[in-house]
Amino acid sequence: MFESFGTLFGRKPARKGGPLIAEPEAEAPGHREPAERRQTFAKVFRWRLPPGQTHEPSKVEVVGSFTHWQKVPLVHDGVLDAWHVTLHHLLSNRTHHYMLLVDGQPFYDKTCDGLAVPRGADEERYALTTEKGPRVMMLFAQTK
Repeated sequence: MFESFGTLFGRKPARKGGPLIAEPEAEAPGHREPAERRQTFAKVFRWRLPPGQTHEPSKVEVVGSFTHWQKVPLVHDGVLDAWHVTLHHLLSNRTHHYMLLVDGQPFYDKTCDGLAVPRGADEERYALTTEKGPRVMMLFAQTK
């Protein structure tokens, strides 16, 4: 009778002589959580001309650890007079590094979460020059 309940609820019947409660599977070293269970979020990147600047750039892009340092173009919105793009499925609970590129040159994002020392050749290629040395933007990716 109990075996039929197990199959009714989509579970395999317990083996005779086995444990009454399913034992959790041990995680192998380097085990990663399945992609469907990882928390992700969406982020809107927006850029506007700085005050006093009248020359519009030909392209505005974002590049970062979440794009594997591949350039993603921002779209110009004439109504808002801004460039923007929404990137989805950014992994949460980590710090991402990124840069805004205006006509190929790094540009400071005043909405960033801070500045970080670049790690690796990709980050160094897009880093801003500051008085403390090269820096890239940080995005703290946390979800509730």
